Amino acid sequence: MHFSPWLIRKTGAVRRLRLYCFCYAGGNAVSFMPWQANLDPDIEVCAIQLPGRGARLGEQLYRSMPKLIEDLAQVILRDAPLPFAFFGHSLGGLLAFEMARFFARHQLAMPEHLFVSGVAAPQFRNPSKNLHALPDDQLIQSLRDYNGTPLDILENRDLMELVLPTIRADFALAENYQYRAGLRLNVPITVLAGKLDVDIAPDQVNGWQKETAKNRNVDMV
Repeated sequence: MHFSPWLIRKTGAVRRLRLYCFCYAGGNAVSFMPWQANLDPDIEVCAIQLPGRGARLGEQLYRSMPKLIEDLAQVILRDAPLPFAFFGHSLGGLLAFEMARFFARHQLAMPEHLFVSGVAAPQFRNPSKNLHALPDDQLIQSLRDYNGTPLDILENRDLMELVLPTIRADFALAENYQYRAGLRLNVPITVLAGKLDVDIAPDQVNGWQKETAKNRNVDMV
């Protein structure tokens, strides 16, 4: 087993499939740990911890997705061999998708499945809002508008000064992302989308079909 600050998991059991999980912008890999108790025992949850959070708080942040994908791919390739799948939510969905494309381009072992959640198909994303370039007060207000961060955290100035650089870097990864045409993945994709999501239209969800030569399933929740 390869141990790395990039990878967070519960060890001890013998698994048959590894599920690499990629967080949303500003997210922490430990949020995936409760999944282990609710999945089949043969599945190992292995969450990706990017720099700038948890024990990696002081490390240099990534703002270039190609560089992040290249470095992270080397970490995954050094991991113990096991069939695997990718899951990503929001920014994590883009990371999981681009990681699968990296493996395909380099003719590496491919994931058994790609799961993406809360993210538009790469060819159909909304124009960038450049949130990562906003002054602190405006960025915090934007986070408040998204209603995904507890109010007591947003109002804690000392805490926000600590985490804002990480949030900015993650937003930059998503907002500076540039889709490049390529061959369809030979991997089935499951897309999880919210029926009440006002930020992602049905056409943006259905656009994932263009990225796979296999089946594409959409679950609206």
